[in-house]
Amino acid sequence: MKVERKCRIVEKTQVGDAIYMVLEAGDMVRTGFKAPGQFVHIKCGEGLLLRRPISVCTCGMADPEDLISIVFEVRGEGTQWIAARQVGDELDVLGLAGNGFDIRPDGRYLLVGGGIGIPPMLGCAQFVGGKCTAVLGGRSAEKIILKDLFEDVCDKVLVATDDGSMGHHGFVDALVRQELEQDKNYDGVLACGPKPMLRNVAKVAQEFGVPCLVSMEERMGCGVGACLVCACDMADGSRKHVCKNGPVFDAGEVDWNA
Repeated sequence: MKVERKCRIVEKTQVGDAIYMVLEAGDMVRTGFKAPGQFVHIKCGEGLLLRRPISVCTCGMADPEDLISIVFEVRGEGTQWIAARQVGDELDVLGLAGNGFDIRPDGRYLLVGGGIGIPPMLGCAQFVGGKCTAVLGGRSAEKIILKDLFEDVCDKVLVATDDGSMGHHGFVDALVRQELEQDKNYDGVLACGPKPMLRNVAKVAQEFGVPCLVSMEERMGCGVGACLVCACDMADGSRKHVCKNGPVFDAGEVDWNA
């Protein structure tokens, strides 16, 4: 159940090119949590009509206020406004929204995050108690965020950068292939990032017969399924809303050629 809350910023840190915030969120986690991979919809001041959807990095039930962490980059007026808020300021937040990754707390997963798709994979890692391998990708070393936090909770962390400035010189799907060739005992592949990355990761997972869930990045308008802004083409010819039906889908559902 989505709720609207005034959430106070209790921590704000720059992480590479992104901003990390921790919010006090009332009972939002207790009433709205379904699975890791959900998002919040944040109001951006009085002059901007549309809220901005931001993936939840981690969340937890706490007393007296639940805590939610978000990580985002400035990509327009809305996120610029959010980035200008300081510790102690309040944000108007709607959440928890969407459907996350349908995973088991006792499962073992291969987590794949690209760029600003890295943060929600940390929530997945914590949900399963770290019994997983994380593959983090970005254009350069500066885009590989939260690596130390993944190392704290994951059995293994692999990195790929487009320019070779950290880890494997290339794309994450090469490391996914390498890992699945060496280890067949994953319950699934979970991925979040740009659509070309997701398409390539889904293809590799399919080759090895491993279930794959993907979190789609699409522009959103209303965030509740009433508009058509975030419609995503499915393999069966239908269209689904990323905000309402997603953002997480089975990779086999998605029309990767659309």
